[in-house]
Amino acid sequence: MNAHEIDYKLYGDDMQFVEIELDPQESVIAEAGGMMMMEDGITMETVFGDGSQSEKGFLNKLVGAGKRLLTGESLFMTVFTNNSTGKRRISFAAPYPGKIIPMDLSELGGKVICQKDAFLCAAKGVSVGIDFQRKLGTGFFGGEGFIMQKLEGDGLAFLHAGGTIYKRELQPGEKLRIDTGCLVAMTKEVDYDIEYVGKIKTAFFGGEGLFFATLTGPGTVWVQSLPFSRLADRIIAAAPSTGSRSVGEGSILGSIGDWLDGDD
Repeated sequence: MNAHEIDYKLYGDDMQFVEIELDPQESVIAEAGGMMMMEDGITMETVFGDGSQSEKGFLNKLVGAGKRLLTGESLFMTVFTNNSTGKRRISFAAPYPGKIIPMDLSELGGKVICQKDAFLCAAKGVSVGIDFQRKLGTGFFGGEGFIMQKLEGDGLAFLHAGGTIYKRELQPGEKLRIDTGCLVAMTKEVDYDIEYVGKIKTAFFGGEGLFFATLTGPGTVWVQSLPFSRLADRIIAAAPSTGSRSVGEGSILGSIGDWLDGDD
């Protein structure tokens, strides 16, 4: 598998986007809706499955599309190709505050396993599939179910995760326990399992859930400080209930101020 060799540049800090430079006839694949802007001369095509060069024939494309459906993603991906005679640029934006993580699969053993919603875009030729968690406990309590995404090939892929990203190199036999929602990605050598927190009182009142993800080296692990699910929970908790008025933060008057303004 020979993926297209693309060049890129990251912009921004907390709300990043990646600008990819395409030579003539080079392509990049992305999730639908991820494109931010592109220069003239780049064409886009919606395809079944992951759009990798290995998918030839309708049956293989249909299988690829079905695998993506199992991960909760769209049946389709978009392929952007530079059909001009010179270099052209296209940009993809992060969907929420966090970091974009460039990964050269040729330097990571040709395979990375990641959360099902972490993938942003990749060079054409990178295969985006599914990775079944073989252990029953991991499947039920791992936060991502039995299925995670896998990126395979020898090209560049870009993931996105929330908050600050921490990259950890695990030595053989070294273990790291992580909140299941904070795991972003890992190389194929890492052993992934689920560990019970151990105490009923801690499990129910500690605020950290019932299980940890236990990762055993060797291999590389990427961890996010702010999972999107945690961010969404905070937003929902802070939002006013239906039919209620929002009160300005920092106001010492609150509803009294609304009464003085003539509001009921």
